[in-house]
Amino acid sequence: MWAAGAGAVLCLIYYAVIVFYSGFSTSFSWIWPAAALFLLALTGGGIYNRLHPRRCPLWVPVSALTFLGASLMILCVTEVFVFLGALSGDVSGLDYVIVLGAKVENGRISNSLEKRLQKAIEYAERNPETILILSGGQGSDEPASEASIMYEYLRYNGVPERQLVIEDRSGNTRENISFSKEIIDRMEREKDENHSRDSSKAPGPYLEVEDKPLQVGVLTSNFHVYRATQIARKAGIEEVHGLSARSDGVLFIHLCVRECAAILKDKFMGNM
Repeated sequence: MWAAGAGAVLCLIYYAVIVFYSGFSTSFSWIWPAAALFLLALTGGGIYNRLHPRRCPLWVPVSALTFLGASLMILCVTEVFVFLGALSGDVSGLDYVIVLGAKVENGRISNSLEKRLQKAIEYAERNPETILILSGGQGSDEPASEASIMYEYLRYNGVPERQLVIEDRSGNTRENISFSKEIIDRMEREKDENHSRDSSKAPGPYLEVEDKPLQVGVLTSNFHVYRATQIARKAGIEEVHGLSARSDGVLFIHLCVRECAAILKDKFMGNM
């Protein structure tokens, strides 16, 4: 009972930290005062049940505790997958890396997007043959598409133009992956056509080499890696690897909780 009360206080304190740190515009931040209200109600109900043990029907505390227990179990199991995704190590020599966009605020890239782009720069320097698919459309409150802003940032920081491809139609993670896959498939078809033309012009016999599966990476914030790679597998990318960029330390707990809700939604919608 008192543990629920302490949990409510912690939820309210963390909510205050979020608001002070990044304002009221942080998405899904309402979950913390909502959780606090539920825990306070649970605490109050427990106190009332102790003071008036015969007035409260048994099904009320049983239902409340069952709901709380089931919610905590779902949260814990989901977060295990989130943390495992966040621990993904880099894989060198990938054919393509899909760099997922993030919100651009007042014409400036967000902290989250900057960390992803810094990771993309490091990877491009170590893997000069890898093509980066910059994926992100234009929101109603954004001055340009996320992909085009990402392109300008990477070019300014020395990533060669030949390594960069823009995908600027997507509005969510599923579309990021789906539209990027369309670009990858088109580029691979063009490679095959060029190879076929060159082979037909070459004199004498030539040896055919069996095609190996494309190695595709998805670069995103650490808390987002698991969902992004699962969506990529669902979209038909056979060999997919997560590339984990650091996220905001203050908001990390909130982002992981929000990601849990997003995973459940995408699972329910059949996106992963």
